[in-house]
Amino acid sequence: MGGRTGTGMPAVTAAGEVPPAWPSYDPDPFFDEMVGPGGAPRPEAAPLWNLFASLGPQALAERQRAADREIRSIGVTFTVYDGTEGVDRPWPFDIIPRVLPAPVWHDIEIGLVQRLNALNLFIDDVYHDQRAVDAGVVPAALVTGSPNFRPECVGVDPAGGIWAHICGSDLVRDGDGVFYVLEDNLRVPSGMSYLLENRLVAKHVFPELFRHYSVEPVDPFVGRLAGLLASVSPTPGDPTVVVLTPGVYNAAYAEHAFLAQQLGVELVEGGDMAVLDDGCLYVRTIEGLVRVDVVYRRVDDLFLDPEVFRSDSLLGVPGLMRAWRAGRVSLVNAPGAGVADDKGIYAFVPDLIRFFLDEEPLLPNVPTYRCGDPVALRSVLADLGHLVAKPTDGSGGSGIVVGTQATPAELADLADRISADPDRWVAQPVVPLSTAPTLCAGEVAPRHVDLRPFTLMGPEGAYVTRGGLTRVALASGALVVNSSRGGGSKDTWVVDPIADDGRSAPAAGPGAPA
Repeated sequence: MGGRTGTGMPAVTAAGEVPPAWPSYDPDPFFDEMVGPGGAPRPEAAPLWNLFASLGPQALAERQRAADREIRSIGVTFTVYDGTEGVDRPWPFDIIPRVLPAPVWHDIEIGLVQRLNALNLFIDDVYHDQRAVDAGVVPAALVTGSPNFRPECVGVDPAGGIWAHICGSDLVRDGDGVFYVLEDNLRVPSGMSYLLENRLVAKHVFPELFRHYSVEPVDPFVGRLAGLLASVSPTPGDPTVVVLTPGVYNAAYAEHAFLAQQLGVELVEGGDMAVLDDGCLYVRTIEGLVRVDVVYRRVDDLFLDPEVFRSDSLLGVPGLMRAWRAGRVSLVNAPGAGVADDKGIYAFVPDLIRFFLDEEPLLPNVPTYRCGDPVALRSVLADLGHLVAKPTDGSGGSGIVVGTQATPAELADLADRISADPDRWVAQPVVPLSTAPTLCAGEVAPRHVDLRPFTLMGPEGAYVTRGGLTRVALASGALVVNSSRGGGSKDTWVVDPIADDGRSAPAAGPGAPA
């Protein structure tokens, strides 16, 4: 087992000994991201596995404490709600990264671009000719009946025909190691800041690893996002871009502030802006009113403009939709884009790819049963204990019921709710999510993970983050990975199989680095 691996790190310790395996680590029967059948580490992860094994649980736990201190010091938080009270908590981060080889990531990348391209064509079609409806590709009732369909967007032509500029796709890997798209997040996708901050913390806690692993950087994402926002400006020259937040009480406010700071733009609330008589949007500054060209909005559609949507909204700007429809300001993502991330539409995305692109889908869907279909409804109700039920308009894991983990009373209640409003529900088989080594109570144990990469799309092309936000269910056996439901996160490494250099790995010393 001696010698050098393809990553540039040796597969043995500095003393020349084969490091011990984790005797209690057994992911069977699940596909594990780091350990293959028989307990041997996967080739792309072997150097990392060996180094961690040589460190041992005590030193790993100290590195984890160093990561926790780093997260608290830089203020990486998320908000959970207990009733009506929001509580900020440190972002839960596990120091053992997830490793994916670059060739695997390349396949994911082109599949995500294909998918977002088709979804944008579909959204544009929804608000114009509805060819997909006329051709019978997707039922009309699912389009105009979607809670995310916005009649106010009919006939609008956003820059480059792009409605969904940013997509956070949730991917899962099954027992055979196949990646599936679990859902598309197009309304106000979140998690980008955590992807970037996870990498920052990982570099501080394990600097030696980044000297010896060829890890794709995640930093270019910020520049790509800035370029995308500038590319959709309705005016030439240097555009004025703002990030629109609902305010400090929003669960993702820390991310809004982080992204505004990274982009070098103003973080604003609705009350900071106004649409004037010329039909343009302006922001109030200490130097007076400044015209706004692009709004990266983190406010839901229905709160964007009290003149058009909810009249009681204090989060948006009166007249904002009027300015957008007139082409005087760009909104990212565009209002109405959420019609394509409705879970009822999700089942038809492979057909939409074939219809709009004349291509076969590169990333498969998880089989999905629409409860609004009477035949599917009967099958779902007869087999609820083996399925995952999801509200079609849900997000953040809200409303999801995993049948294999529900009590008889919970299943009976779920059956009543589905029967009362079947169009609002879909069901899917329970996917045996892949696992990844995770530090739990001082021991390394397998925990289920998903993956949220981010795809950017604008008139000038597309870009996919090199890696994504790996979310991990910290409780043993849990399948829901959302932080609001007790989940954590990991740094995600896309590694080149060819080493950047021939340097040896550092000796595995105890404790956290200085």
